Amino acid sequence: MEQTRNIANTGLRGVTIASTRISDVDGKAGRLIYRGYPAKDLAGKATFEETAFLLLYEKLPDAGELEGFSRRLHREHALPPDMLAALKTRPAAAQPMDILQSAVCMLAHHDPNVGDGSREAALNMGIRLIAAFPTVVAGWDRIRRGQAPLPPDPELGHAANFLYMLSGRRPDSETARFFDTCLVLHAEHAFNASTFAAREVASTQAHMYAAVAAGVGSLSGALHGGANTRVMKMLEQIARPENVDAYVNQTLAAGGKIMGLGHAVYQTDDPRAHILAPMSKTMGERLGDTRWYDLSRDLEKKAKAAFLTQKGREIYVNVDFYSASLYHYMGIPTDLFTPVFAVARIAGWAAHVLEEQFAEAAPKPALYRPESDYIGEYCGPAECDFIPMDQR
Repeated sequence: MEQTRNIANTGLRGVTIASTRISDVDGKAGRLIYRGYPAKDLAGKATFEETAFLLLYEKLPDAGELEGFSRRLHREHALPPDMLAALKTRPAAAQPMDILQSAVCMLAHHDPNVGDGSREAALNMGIRLIAAFPTVVAGWDRIRRGQAPLPPDPELGHAANFLYMLSGRRPDSETARFFDTCLVLHAEHAFNASTFAAREVASTQAHMYAAVAAGVGSLSGALHGGANTRVMKMLEQIARPENVDAYVNQTLAAGGKIMGLGHAVYQTDDPRAHILAPMSKTMGERLGDTRWYDLSRDLEKKAKAAFLTQKGREIYVNVDFYSASLYHYMGIPTDLFTPVFAVARIAGWAAHVLEEQFAEAAPKPALYRPESDYIGEYCGPAECDFIPMDQR
């Protein structure tokens, strides 16, 4: 039967779901704030450990607090032996984000306080997840390649440890610093899809692991966390500078998207992109291969110009555009780009779960229960009469 009403398809844009003290995205001005601090300042001055502490505890740590927090992360890096054994039974072709999501659930099995509904217990769960994510992602990559997972190096920081556990080589200081900056920039971004998913589950008073597993599942979707993976595949498809014009024109003419351009919130260039771009250039120069950075820069310029000409409006670069070539230069496999996103964003997810469940400000968080518009008028305005099986 013909439907009489159109399906609402707003994606909740423009709808305020809850208040938060964690972060703010000013799309018009191109500003990202973590608990009052511009993310661009944190990216140049703070480590990921400091940023995670800020998100969890609402203040930057002093030297003693940072040392204690870093030691805590190191203690929680290692995975339970039987969990590693379970990962070794997974098919090598399994999607890395599916592995990560299942690992979150397995970690819940090993937390003796998972049934404790206190804020302290939830905070401890969040810290354990922040520590475990890089170990899971790097360990899975080695397992699927037939190599033994590497234990974390107690002398390395959070970012450097991930690169070490992934490759088996200690990264140089500049590469480690660049990757640390990437983690800071991806640590939090207000009520994006995965954060909303985590908060919705948290609103039921489910534990931290359940909420974070929902966030990971949301991030695995192609419209959310996989953009920089598709940016890298796009660059590999274009391959050469002389192919840029044809790719842009053909893609736009077909109604397609130039991956890494456009954003649901920003109405100007994503401020994070301007921090990542020069790092990509530097890494390419150090490796003697700037073609992926050069191709990205050329593609950005020509795609913006073509979009303005063909669509009559501007489009802007987002964080995924230059993180793709930067991660590639760091030797991170392309299908791990989204899990790396999660290695950073777990800090923001944990902070949001804590806020959703234990916020002190009024009004108190409530169970998320939106309304829907039922358009299933299959029998007109009347209810359908049930037809017995022998009469259908």
